[in-house]
Amino acid sequence: MTAAGPAHEAGRAAAASGILAVDSGGSGLRVAVGTADRGVLGVRESRQPVRTGDRGIDPGHLLEQLVPMVRALTAETGIAESATAVVGAAGLTTLGEGLRAELPAALRREFGARTVALVADAVTAYVGALGFRPGAVVAAGTGLIAIGTDLTGWRRADGWGHLLGDCGSGAWIGRAGLEAALRAHDGRPGGSAVLLTRAEEVFGPMPGLPGLLYPRPDRAAVLASFAPEVAACAPIDPVAAGVLRSAARHMAESAAAVCPGSGDPQVALTGGLFKMGAPLVVPLEEELGQRLPHARRVPADGDPLHGAVRVATELATGALTLPGDDTMMHVVTTKRE
Repeated sequence: MTAAGPAHEAGRAAAASGILAVDSGGSGLRVAVGTADRGVLGVRESRQPVRTGDRGIDPGHLLEQLVPMVRALTAETGIAESATAVVGAAGLTTLGEGLRAELPAALRREFGARTVALVADAVTAYVGALGFRPGAVVAAGTGLIAIGTDLTGWRRADGWGHLLGDCGSGAWIGRAGLEAALRAHDGRPGGSAVLLTRAEEVFGPMPGLPGLLYPRPDRAAVLASFAPEVAACAPIDPVAAGVLRSAARHMAESAAAVCPGSGDPQVALTGGLFKMGAPLVVPLEEELGQRLPHARRVPADGDPLHGAVRVATELATGALTLPGDDTMMHVVTTKRE
């Protein structure tokens, strides 16, 4: 039997080393631990979104949630150290200053992570849905972003947050539905009595809605919570159906802005918003067919947490081939002491 050489031993050690994958989005925080060769061994979830502050995404609040979840997973799985950590975070490109400054050292200190990748959630959504193939992904939940690549660079569209964009997202649909309810309450054109009734069932009398909504730091999630109500009303209410058709048009416009214009690109949808089903997906498929006739629609392989796991596995084994972009993927590596 031939003895294994140093390169073989290094590869085997990388495959057996622990990986930590995190998906931080508008609806909460999900965490997976495992190894590069055995895959995911345990998952934990928090329904509390990570706060944003003066420096953007709050690294202290993220760690406050993350550390106990990883400690619990460590006890369950027996993985004492996660040498490679990937954090997919919503808003990283524009609100990630604090994470870039503090998180790599914190993850090294808490979990032994020697390689830390801070990745835009759009990238983890893409990798979860399409892996390492050219195409475009629309990731839609509380917010919305479209991301595409020809494997030489990244293109993104929207993802500007619920005040400036995220057009077609859960927050956008919920806000549009509540606007229609308020129009009906006021007697203005474009209102929906059906949505007004549903909004009052959920939030109470409409005059109290601004006071319930505006002071809340999680108002995007509160708006998004009304999106399923809009979808439920769509079969019987033309205003609600129109909101979803407009959302589909916005999504398709973003997908067309980022999808490679040649070759055989694939297009996938990912995110909790698509659980609303036919009232949203049917008009979206029509819009995508019109704007991207050359692209092939495929089902998503997995979600953003799955994408974070894939990136962590590729990093751990030295096989990562994604396009470089420090705003979309910030990798910090520290040498073993």
